[in-house]
Amino acid sequence: MTCILLTGSSRGIGAAARAALAARGAEVIGQARTAVDTHTVAADLALPGAAAELWYAALERADGAIDVLVNNAGIFAANPLDGSDADWLAGWRETLRINLTAAAELSRLAVRHWQARGVAGRIVHVASRAGHRGDSPDHWHYAASKGGMLAMHKTIARQYAKDGILSFAITPGFTDTAMAGDYLASRGGPGLLADIPLGRVATPEEIATLIAFCALDAPPSLTGATLDANGASYVR
Repeated sequence: MTCILLTGSSRGIGAAARAALAARGAEVIGQARTAVDTHTVAADLALPGAAAELWYAALERADGAIDVLVNNAGIFAANPLDGSDADWLAGWRETLRINLTAAAELSRLAVRHWQARGVAGRIVHVASRAGHRGDSPDHWHYAASKGGMLAMHKTIARQYAKDGILSFAITPGFTDTAMAGDYLASRGGPGLLADIPLGRVATPEEIATLIAFCALDAPPSLTGATLDANGASYVR
């Protein structure tokens, strides 16, 4: 049975991914700020050391072997340019800590775990369209965190493919979650849909399908790829 550590598993894309992976027979160890069930590890990734604590707690639950890491946890909080210097910097620190640094820590631990065991492994990074095209004036930090995640993903793919360690990234556009809903409302609501040729935002289940594909089915030659899911609102 494939054992998967999935961060941000309690809602939105994470909850949908958990359901999709479990339906495929995978053992899923989730992460949330507070444990919602016995299969979830409580960890606040904004805190230094939390990512490592999460990894080792998950490893213990997995009897010492994790096969796939899904870096899905993230925050999307407005950070106005005209805020105070202290508040603006605090917004950057928290967003980068959760969206990028924690994902980097977990990825490092996963790579070292697979290298030490001499086995293959997979990492799936849930980034964002913002990592390619940027975001609003209030979300410099979010776009930067997701751009950093994409650069990290490419580096992992190029450096560790020889060890059977594969890296995949998914870049959703707007997705029908509470996080995206707040943003849509703040930016004029339905008017933003005019920028999406598909005429609607993605569903969490659509993104979960891609996560499950990358975690369980994607051929090794796809390592290093980034899968866009934005309704053709940004075509590379």
